[in-house]
Amino acid sequence: MKVLLTGATGYIGKRLLPVLVEKGHHVVCCVRDTRRFNPPSSLKDSIEVIQIDLEDTESLSKIPKDIDGAYYLVHSMSSSVDYKETEHITAINFRNALAHTSVEQVIYLSGIVNETNLSEHLSSRKNVEDELSKGDYNFTTLRAGIIIGSGSASFEIIRDLVEKLPVMIAPKWLKTKCQPIGVSDVLSFLSLSLLHKKTYNRNFDIGGTDILSYKEMLLEFAKMRNLQRRIYTIPVMTPKLSSYWLYFVTSTSYKLAMSLVDSMKIEVVCRDNELSQILGIEPISYQESLKKAFKKIENNEIVSSWKDAYASSGFASNISDFIQVPTFGCFIDQRKGTYDNRELCIEKIWSIGGKTGWYSGNWLWQIRGYLDKLFGGVGLRRGRTNKNSIHAGDVLDFWRVLYADKEEGRLLLYAEMKLPGEAWLEFKIDGGELLLTATFRPLGVLGRMYWYSVLPFHGHIFNGMLQTITGQKR
Repeated sequence: MKVLLTGATGYIGKRLLPVLVEKGHHVVCCVRDTRRFNPPSSLKDSIEVIQIDLEDTESLSKIPKDIDGAYYLVHSMSSSVDYKETEHITAINFRNALAHTSVEQVIYLSGIVNETNLSEHLSSRKNVEDELSKGDYNFTTLRAGIIIGSGSASFEIIRDLVEKLPVMIAPKWLKTKCQPIGVSDVLSFLSLSLLHKKTYNRNFDIGGTDILSYKEMLLEFAKMRNLQRRIYTIPVMTPKLSSYWLYFVTSTSYKLAMSLVDSMKIEVVCRDNELSQILGIEPISYQESLKKAFKKIENNEIVSSWKDAYASSGFASNISDFIQVPTFGCFIDQRKGTYDNRELCIEKIWSIGGKTGWYSGNWLWQIRGYLDKLFGGVGLRRGRTNKNSIHAGDVLDFWRVLYADKEEGRLLLYAEMKLPGEAWLEFKIDGGELLLTATFRPLGVLGRMYWYSVLPFHGHIFNGMLQTITGQKR
């Protein structure tokens, strides 16, 4: 079967792709920026890639006419102020584009909406569902609540809260009930529903075996990690304060924190388990989903992470727009060092960030991260998805990877921290030398003042980085 997969670079899309290929499907991957798409070489014979923007109707003409099924896995997660209108328009554009194809079924992954008073985020998803259901094809909606898996936003937030806070003074919405589901079960429901006639023109709630409050989820997590935790809920914490609480304690962005808090006030429990019976799936428990997540983390097998999504930073443009590092009107600080072992030098570059740190002045990087958080930025808490590999589009602390080629020996990063301007950091092997180049394009007088205020620290930080990476004393 020929299957169209939107959101192929997203958290679920990245994981669903190999499942579909394993089932023998030919998958057409829709991506907004091909530079961000880095599928395993083992899949390349079974996929094709098209670059489309769901807001650009002309680009949608690239969708093949002979597709059998399609997945709509596109969610803004509050990445922009007007995300509800954006999601509405993109759903209509997608539906209209499919009218020119032979598609038999469209599957949409949404959120559980079993209350009349929906959060803005869940209301937007329901609106997308309504628009997609108007198409001339069989439509299936799978509605999930909290998804638990390595790299999922929910899992990482729970992990941050439990592992960082021995005692929590938390908002009252921690008493809200939900029905979490393991990401492996989500993939099973998505893949087995494809072209299954009993799922046509219906919507289903999908969840695990446990119905828990958010407080119980936190305590169950603590129990599994052998941690003693105390949680006290108070009624006076407003949604805004709750959002700040999540934002400062966890690695989530403030916009995402607001969206999550808004949704967490609403109970998300499945109506029934009919789809499990139709497809022959036995969902796993919350504890089992946690165990699976940690096994992936321990084996360094995290396929995708919510942190790599643009929504984690509010990064609204394609990385292709920034890959050409400017020179005009920019401040440039370039330093170089010689190395003895090229392979070892590159390995150290590719290990930078996350738990490894930045090789020099880590306390200065941490202070910069704290300051960034205070001003509404991403800080250093996002870390990195995989400790060994780096691909374009990935996150490295408060940087976004624009270009990564190990053979060439070049890594280009773009700053997502709060700045009065734009910043790039480049590592490049040139002959027997490593070039480390910091480029800053200032915005007004404040940008120039910022550059000169941090310039004195460059010598200590960049020279130390070069010395550690190259193994040469300066």
